[in-house]
Amino acid sequence: MLDAETQEVRARWKALELPGLVDIHTHFMPDAVLGKVWSFFDAVGPSLGQDWPITYRLPESERVEILQSFGVCAFTSLNYAHRADMASWLNDYSFRLASEVPEVALSATFYPEPTAAEYVALALDRGVRVFKIHVQVGAFDPGEALLDPVWEMLAASGTPVVIHCGSGPSPGEFTGPVRIKRLLRRFPGLRLVIAHLGMPEYAEFLDLAARFEGVHLDTTMVFTNFIEGLHPFPRDRLGQLRELKDRIVLGTDFPNIPYRYCHALDSLINLGMGEDWLRAVFYDNGSRLLGTPRTVRTGPEE
Repeated sequence: MLDAETQEVRARWKALELPGLVDIHTHFMPDAVLGKVWSFFDAVGPSLGQDWPITYRLPESERVEILQSFGVCAFTSLNYAHRADMASWLNDYSFRLASEVPEVALSATFYPEPTAAEYVALALDRGVRVFKIHVQVGAFDPGEALLDPVWEMLAASGTPVVIHCGSGPSPGEFTGPVRIKRLLRRFPGLRLVIAHLGMPEYAEFLDLAARFEGVHLDTTMVFTNFIEGLHPFPRDRLGQLRELKDRIVLGTDFPNIPYRYCHALDSLINLGMGEDWLRAVFYDNGSRLLGTPRTVRTGPEE
């Protein structure tokens, strides 16, 4: 029998007559790397002003099973390199996971280093469906010259890149919309997915999406009770969010979230954007970016 949480999540997408969910922003990492990420969140409370408990602090296999049971028919591993000589072995981990779990969209990362173009080309040859970079954690300028051949390849291939470039939860040297605007002027064909709706520079990143056709934004953590207290979304921009419905993509940050998965869905449902908007965000847009998802696995009792 399906547990209560699973029933709640599945009820949300079934009410919209969807075949499941597509979540473009989930994290699966080597145990040692994920352990350090969790340790960071465990200690972030004093600087953030509130604790960040990890709701799904579980072994990899159990986390996979949870998303499968929820009916997430496509999700990502989204590793990100924060130093040189790291991306290739993170990509190998992601390739292993995607080869074992049909719902995992093959993900990869890169970092500004001389070998970046070589391993990104290899990742594309392997069939990677999405890249992830973290400007804040990696502390690099996305316009770094070493990345020029990478951006050229990604613009030509149309492969989406989930990029954490907003200044939340705390700013970094290279965060904010200015450098992304410069990058898009140089490579206007890029398909960038701005993580967290660009939090807290929501307005500026929405304007970039309105200007550049390839720019999408994911919903990761935005509108939840946890984030609204820190970086509230400007309500005068809800109309623009509605207008950009074909460029807004479901993301959650699973498993590193301080609340239940269903709360992320309810936070979007409660915006009152309508069922067409929710269908686009919960499934259609992510499906278009990542490719046709697998059929949702059914439970013993539904």
